[in-house]
Amino acid sequence: MGKATILLIEDSAAQARDTQRALNDLGYDVVLAENGLKGLKVLKSQPPDLVILDVLLPDINGHDVCRWMRLDERCRGIPVIMLTAKGSVEDKVAGLEAGADDYLPKPYHTMELNARIYAALRTKSLQDELRQKNKALEDLLVRVELLAITDTLTNVYNRRRFQAILKEEFARSKRYAVPLSCVILDIDRFKEINDRLGHQVGDRVLQETAESVSKQVREVDLVARYGGDEFVAILPQTSREQAKVAAERLLKAIEKQRYPDLPQEAVVTVSIGVAGLPDEGVETEVQLVRVADYALLRAKHQGRNRVEAVAWRDPDFQKSLLSDTEFGEHGRRNA
Repeated sequence: MGKATILLIEDSAAQARDTQRALNDLGYDVVLAENGLKGLKVLKSQPPDLVILDVLLPDINGHDVCRWMRLDERCRGIPVIMLTAKGSVEDKVAGLEAGADDYLPKPYHTMELNARIYAALRTKSLQDELRQKNKALEDLLVRVELLAITDTLTNVYNRRRFQAILKEEFARSKRYAVPLSCVILDIDRFKEINDRLGHQVGDRVLQETAESVSKQVREVDLVARYGGDEFVAILPQTSREQAKVAAERLLKAIEKQRYPDLPQEAVVTVSIGVAGLPDEGVETEVQLVRVADYALLRAKHQGRNRVEAVAWRDPDFQKSLLSDTEFGEHGRRNA
């Protein structure tokens, strides 16, 4: 446990001097305070490892000092051994109820005091160790949870997290009649980058694109990798028209982005599809994504490097619903 520092709050100068000398001989550092207020000042400025506290003090009594310690975050875990000339059961109960860890009536033997100090410090050491292990476990659980919802390549959220948050935001949008938009973007001709320059360069393009998207959205928005070279964003309290404006801004930002692993003249562009609430006909979050996905497909067919916003009642989209063969797995159309 190392060399412990003990705060001795004792109004009797003779008793304090004798106890300090004995504790110094036992290897402890001792800080003296002759009343409760001075003891509180020491506790606030340099919290010790343990407090030996006399109940009867000239200003505030030891019970009040102990109660204050148990309310203060910095002092809550410091063990307290309470001393008093009174040895009745009522006095002991009062001290323990005030928050003391142990109770020692005066006069006391130095060996007994040392034994109680050692026991209190040992218990504190074990409690501190347990708290550290619990904190380490909590940190580990947070990291594991973060890994479970994060795309390891791009460090944005993964599809699983996107689907969970979209479900919550969609329900909130429907319940409170507030707008909500979904934006899907796809890197244009990404396969050519992989085929011509290799997958390592392709991975870095994905990372840079994810970073660009994250910088352009608000803190309340969620960005996720949807799969392959596709990314998706949830924009709460944002109408389809507002989301389209944001998507146009994102489109220009990515087009201006330069990638160190690509030829200087190379330009990476994206196609973006936008869908949003309110939209008559969209009753589920799956339908909202399907509309956004169709908008992305339209942007691809219209020449890429553009934004398209589509509503459920769009005639071309309705025609696409008649043919399941136009859509791949999970109802998403392959492009």
